[in-house]
Amino acid sequence: MTTTAPAADVLTARERLVRAAQELYAEQGVDATTPRQVLERSGVGQGSLYHHFPSKTDLARVALVRTTEESLDTARGTLAGGGSSSGRLRAYLGAPRDALAGCAVGRMTSDPVVMADPTLRAPLEEYFTGLLDLVTLALWEQGFSESEAHDRAMSVVATVQGGYVLARALGDDTALERALRGARTLCGLEES
Repeated sequence: MTTTAPAADVLTARERLVRAAQELYAEQGVDATTPRQVLERSGVGQGSLYHHFPSKTDLARVALVRTTEESLDTARGTLAGGGSSSGRLRAYLGAPRDALAGCAVGRMTSDPVVMADPTLRAPLEEYFTGLLDLVTLALWEQGFSESEAHDRAMSVVATVQGGYVLARALGDDTALERALRGARTLCGLEES
């Protein structure tokens, strides 16, 4: 008789710690997350935490890199995939988002621990640079000059991030939807 182990048992202790940290950081930030909370969420013993991650910063660095890489891979799958540039931009701006949860990467920019440590801030910089490059390329392919494409890409990314902030501040997920509609208009993607 073959039994299937629960998913948590299949993951290594290190992986469970990283995933727990990612979830907690997205919910409450690095600064507010304690090692005890990570241990409780992961179900891993304290010895394993300090074996894999001697400091809170070591765990934060790995978890932030993972979060930013996963987020950028998702954006890349949409913005650099097949189809027309306008279709890819529409798909990016129309992707399902949990407006009230906020952006897991964007929220880290308000975390004082992350912003004060260049090694924790670096993955955020890489994520936003990569995202801007993807949006810029799609806009350039749509016919905007390089300068116009870059400026509009900055506006698109700022609008998405600002839409999250407005939705959270107002407690209204439609604020993000309206911001995204404005971004589509800015990019000449209004739907007929």
